[in-house]
Amino acid sequence: MNAIIKAELTLFAVAFIWGVNPPIMKLGLECLPPILYNTVRMAFAGICAILAVWLTGQYRPMNKQDMLEMLKLSVFGFLVFQLFFTWGVQRTTAGNASLILGLLPVWVVIIHRICGIEVITRQMAAGIVLSFAGIVLIVIGSGKEMSLASDHLIGGLFLIIAQIGYAYFMIFSKPLTVKYPHYQTTAFALIVNTIIFFLISLSDIVSTDWLALPLQGWISTFFSGVFAIAAGNFLWIWGVTVIGSTKAAMFNNIAPIIAIVFGYILLGENFGLIQGLGAVIAFGGLYLTRTKTRIFGQG
Repeated sequence: MNAIIKAELTLFAVAFIWGVNPPIMKLGLECLPPILYNTVRMAFAGICAILAVWLTGQYRPMNKQDMLEMLKLSVFGFLVFQLFFTWGVQRTTAGNASLILGLLPVWVVIIHRICGIEVITRQMAAGIVLSFAGIVLIVIGSGKEMSLASDHLIGGLFLIIAQIGYAYFMIFSKPLTVKYPHYQTTAFALIVNTIIFFLISLSDIVSTDWLALPLQGWISTFFSGVFAIAAGNFLWIWGVTVIGSTKAAMFNNIAPIIAIVFGYILLGENFGLIQGLGAVIAFGGLYLTRTKTRIFGQG
C-alpha cells in the first residue's frame, strides 16, 4: 500500500471518528456536567499526548518566550474551543454541531482579514454571507420555532465562539508548529487544558461518586479524549503532511454526514429539509471562501 492511499484511508478514519464524536459526547453529557466531562476527556487526551511525544521522540526544548506564547494560545484559543464546543454540543443536535464546526475555514478567513494577514475578496465575502445564511437555516430547521432563548440558537452561538477560539489557536500557533514538532505543540495545549479543567472542577471531582458513574459516561469520555482529540489530531496532522490540506479538506467534510447518521441511530435526532438546505448553502459558501490555510484538527 503506497503512502497516499494509506494517508487517505487514515483521514477517512479520522473523519469518521470526528463524525461519531458529537453523538457520543451527548451520551456522556447525560452522565456528567460539561466542565467535569471536559476534565475527564482532557485527562485521557493529555495522557495519550504525553505518550505520543515520548514514543515518537519528537521533543525540542522550548525557550521561555515561546512557552509563554503557547500558554496564551492554549488558554485563549484551545480552552475557549473546548468549553464552548462542549456547551454547544449539549444544547443542539449532534448533526448541527458537526455542520457548524465544518465552517471553521470561514472564521480563518475573517480573522486573517481583521489582523491584516489577508484581504477578503468579493468572492470570499459572498462565501461568508452564504455560510452564515446556511447556519441560520440549520438552526431554524432544528426546532418548531425560532426564539432568542432557543437551545438550538444558543448552542449554535456557542459553537461559533468555539470556532473563533480554535481559528485563533490554529492561525497564531503556526509559527510555533514550524519551530517545534506538531506532536509537542498539541501535547502542550492538551496538558495545559487538562490542568486548567482540573483546577476549575476540583470540588466536583472530589464530591463525585466515580464508582457510580455509568459505563456510558466512561466510554464517552474515553472515546472523545483518546480517539477524537488525541489520536484524531495526531493522525490528521500526519495525513495532511502526506496529501496536502486541499485534499484533506474533502475528508473533513465527511464528518457532518457521519454525525447526522449516528445522531439518528444513537439519539433519535431528525434532520429535516430546511436543515439540509442550510447545509448545502453553508458548504457552498465554504467552497467560495476556501484558502490554502492549513486546517489542523478538531475534538
